[in-house]
Amino acid sequence: MNILLMLLPISLVLLALAIAAFAWAVRKGQFDDLDTPALDILDDAPATPRAPRTREANDGP
Repeated sequence: MNILLMLLPISLVLLALAIAAFAWAVRKGQFDDLDTPALDILDDAPATPRAPRTREANDGP
């Protein structure tokens, strides 16, 4: 019975932390655009083109 007296406040604190984290994420705009990041993976072009590596670039000093 004593364990319930300890677990109940702990669970309420964790619940309050989860609600606060969700409210913070909503206020910061984390859920504003849910479609674009999912569609970016389907784009054929890479986000930043890489320059070809040359042998001289790999040589040390």
